[in-house]
Amino acid sequence: MDPAAAEEFLRQFHAETEPGEPLADRLRAVRSEIDRTGTYRQTTAELTFGARIAWRNSARCIGRLYWQSLQVRDLRNLHDAADVAQESVAHLRSATRGGRIRSTMTVFAPDTPARPGPRIRNDQLIRYAGHRNPDGSVTGDPSQVAFTDHVASMGWPRPQPAGRFDVLPLLITGPDGRPRLFDVPPDAVYEVPLRHPEHPWFARLGLRWHAVPAISNMPLEIGGITYPAAPFNGWYLDTEIGARNLADPDRYDLLPEIATRLGLDTRSIRTMWKDRAMVELVRAVTFSFDADGVTMADHHTESERFLRHLEKEEAAGRSCPTDWSWIVPPMSGSQTPVFHRYYDEPDPELRPAFLEPHGF
Repeated sequence: MDPAAAEEFLRQFHAETEPGEPLADRLRAVRSEIDRTGTYRQTTAELTFGARIAWRNSARCIGRLYWQSLQVRDLRNLHDAADVAQESVAHLRSATRGGRIRSTMTVFAPDTPARPGPRIRNDQLIRYAGHRNPDGSVTGDPSQVAFTDHVASMGWPRPQPAGRFDVLPLLITGPDGRPRLFDVPPDAVYEVPLRHPEHPWFARLGLRWHAVPAISNMPLEIGGITYPAAPFNGWYLDTEIGARNLADPDRYDLLPEIATRLGLDTRSIRTMWKDRAMVELVRAVTFSFDADGVTMADHHTESERFLRHLEKEEAAGRSCPTDWSWIVPPMSGSQTPVFHRYYDEPDPELRPAFLEPHGF
């Protein structure tokens, strides 16, 4: 535990908020606690502030305008894998709210000199399995093949027959270092069946996607303390699903099928069939989420809102680190205002922050 990291964070907390305790008193108490135990316990107010600033500092997130509204569930008393699994499911239910998605973070026990905190090995709380077929093809999400094979080797029974949207179990490691599997109950997974506003055949493809993108394998560092399990969600951007998850060649790779159904000429890339199919796929995703009353941002509106966030940060005298390649949408980038400017470079030393993901 670096006392300087704690002090830097506490000075920021006192500069941006109005805590009841004088800064000098808090610094003195924290230094004493670190001397005695090798770490310190942040107040709930400090934890909430730190979690929100970590979101504000996330260079790859276009939705940071809403950082102050993040709901933080303080569950630092929980270490056991079963408890973490139960509350991760509760996180999904709390964040979903029948489709009115709320940005939420659940913070579990930190790493301390006495014992490590728990770890969620899934990259998101909800992911669809990727099943290898004998012919080399994949049923489901190809990005999850290795994880699916891993949990299957631990005893997870693959659904029979294998489906394209089988929800994976949670793989959680407690302080004892033993990985355990926990199913995500169906009622905690809010899914949207995908259909198109003009093409009835689209609904017959049987496509769907879950409503809550809850990142779960990125440790959270606040004031020198690392919280290895801190699942966090905002809500989806339309292009995340339609232009990436369902369209990328190494994911569901649906553009060839959509193009064929649309009657497009796929013999040459110069017919722009991929572009036209992608637009209709994103239209279907957006239409379906809107029709079901599920929160979703569109890439044009969210780009404008990000520039509002940028203006607010500049007015507050703060840098706004931004990864251009993540902020610019993967479809119609030049038609959004975020495309046409430069940004402050991401700072790997900036804290509070989400750290690099841990593997499974």
